[in-house]
Amino acid sequence: MGGHDRRAQASQHLDGASLPSWELEEWRYSPIEDLELERYAVVDNATPLAADELAALQVRYSTPNLVVTRNGLVIHAQGVVETDASDDAARLDANGDLFGDMNELFAPAPLRLTVKAGAMIEDDIVIVHLIDQDGAAVFTRLVVDAGDSSAVKILEVFESTDIDALVVPQIEISCGGSANVGYVAQQQLGPRVWQVGSQISEVGQQGTFRSSIAAFGGHYARMRSDCRLQGRGAHGDLDAIYFGDSDQVLDFRTFQDHNAPNTTSNLLFKGVVDDASRAIYTGLIRVSEDAPGTVAFQTNSNIKLGAESWAESVPNLEIETNDVKCSHASTVGPIDEEQRFYLETRGVPPHVADQLIVAGFFDEVIADLPIKTTETSLRAAIAQKLGSGTLGDVVPA
Repeated sequence: MGGHDRRAQASQHLDGASLPSWELEEWRYSPIEDLELERYAVVDNATPLAADELAALQVRYSTPNLVVTRNGLVIHAQGVVETDASDDAARLDANGDLFGDMNELFAPAPLRLTVKAGAMIEDDIVIVHLIDQDGAAVFTRLVVDAGDSSAVKILEVFESTDIDALVVPQIEISCGGSANVGYVAQQQLGPRVWQVGSQISEVGQQGTFRSSIAAFGGHYARMRSDCRLQGRGAHGDLDAIYFGDSDQVLDFRTFQDHNAPNTTSNLLFKGVVDDASRAIYTGLIRVSEDAPGTVAFQTNSNIKLGAESWAESVPNLEIETNDVKCSHASTVGPIDEEQRFYLETRGVPPHVADQLIVAGFFDEVIADLPIKTTETSLRAAIAQKLGSGTLGDVVPA
């Protein structure tokens, strides 16, 4: 289906459509019915960054492959990403919900990255989305097609000022046979921003896809991740770290779809909730009858800091063949008392001990990021959260 046909179909779906209900399983626990769509409008034009602002981004990310958008519109592009490509090329099947249709209809030309078979892109691909207009509705779409035996690493950053905005990103990644694709999303939106995003990946025979999400901002920030393992021996890693405070709601829905023999996947989501924030995680490992020899793991761990904070954690399995090795686990609880006691017996003050435990809690994911250059900024974001919530309140001035 070409771009025109997809947009026409999306327009038909949106005619008379309403927000999804929290009673639907994939929206359970979410406050989506509180979203007021009429508050937001697509931005028609964007002001370029000042020379010093652009230079700062170039220094920060240090890559020849840098794309910058402002309120959804490209304002700077250098390197291998196409910013005005035709939308008629083949695309992955999306989930077809309200927000996917809105993205289809309102997003500008997709950012398209095509990696030829056998090509190895050494430098990171960095895409920075800046949102700074109050009332903006921002629709972004990244389409990646990594050919057989290729390799590429992509960092997508979402940042905003303290504005009221709606951000609807869609990411589609096709990972060919024996290809290796690493993707990191770093979300640091303002405290009044709504984000409803979707990431879809398909992995071919012996291909490897590694995805890491770091979510720190937003009033309500949701990301759905579908990893479809389509070829024999395909592998998918889905990792995330998240830290909520104030009244934030951070929402994650994951689907590990095994549709071929000897496929493997590993999911590790680790989060902290402070103050009156909430985290939502629901995940499904789905193994079809065509996928004997599947090995799949799913783990969601949460630390609860604030008296009013909470995390919902609901992992699930759906298995249609016997020859599998699958497991899931979830935890929600306060800081480990034994770890705290260990540090305190060695002279570490209680508030410092708690901060060290929380920071160390994320190390398992950070140490395994597919893009190592993001480690410093992620640790800085965690440190900022630690200084602003319950633990920060007890730190001496």
